[in-house]
Amino acid sequence: MKRVFTCFVLTLFFISCGNSQEIKSITTAELKEVLSNDKIQLLDVRTAVEIKDGAIETAIFVDFYSDNFTSDVLAQLNKSKPVYIYCRSGNRSMKASNILQEKGCKVINVLGGYNVWKQEN
Repeated sequence: MKRVFTCFVLTLFFISCGNSQEIKSITTAELKEVLSNDKIQLLDVRTAVEIKDGAIETAIFVDFYSDNFTSDVLAQLNKSKPVYIYCRSGNRSMKASNILQEKGCKVINVLGGYNVWKQEN
């Protein structure tokens, strides 16, 4: 009986792992290259206070901490096109990427966020 239960648990684990797609990430240098060649959907998930310190010119702003984050983002983006997401350091953008991927968006997380972007530019 223990063997059957163990096999069942392992099967569920592997099935759940197989259903989740890994989030693609790029560096800020790669983002700069993409921005120079293409018009993209760029999402900044920082707070209004953080944005006062600067932002990437073409970004759409939606505060990750907003109660309406998901609905606000989905109202502004085209789900059929990739969404590049950044925050201050990369933590919130990864969380936002997971949320939006679950909603059917193709997401690309920007590693290091605006902190690295500002250092490089």
